[in-house]
Amino acid sequence: METQIMNPIISKDQLLSHWQGHRSLSRRTLEKFPEKELFEFNIGGMRTYADLVKEMLAIAAPSAKGLETGEWEPLEEEKKELKTKEGLLKAWDDATELINKSWANIPEEVFQKQVVAFGQYESSGYQLVAYAIENEVHHRGQGYVYLRALGIEPPFFWERD
Repeated sequence: METQIMNPIISKDQLLSHWQGHRSLSRRTLEKFPEKELFEFNIGGMRTYADLVKEMLAIAAPSAKGLETGEWEPLEEEKKELKTKEGLLKAWDDATELINKSWANIPEEVFQKQVVAFGQYESSGYQLVAYAIENEVHHRGQGYVYLRALGIEPPFFWERD
């Protein structure tokens, strides 16, 4: 049975803009971290912000690519090759570009269909994108706590440009 989209609350392009607004804010959060603390500082046994960023990278562009092609790579969060702040920022920018390229080719009906992302996460395409956004907001919040603990003012959370 085919799902028909009658009146979506937001358009596909608006959803991408919303997501990229969060990604822009997360990138500015990453920029605020001193290199050493990015890879070493944590509170209460939580992962470092570098490790949280690697998880966000493992989900974002691969989700857009999977929605575009229907092919899913295994979830790969370690990203051992990313050992510097500069490397993380470049990977972030590359992922943003990949999301934009894939997004243009995702048929709107994919957002209503069930997918099994990364061989483990079953949801509609829309729910997968919502998960990617929510996961990023959650981890960015941890980054804000880290920055404040380090005496660094995080970016204003409402400035998502």
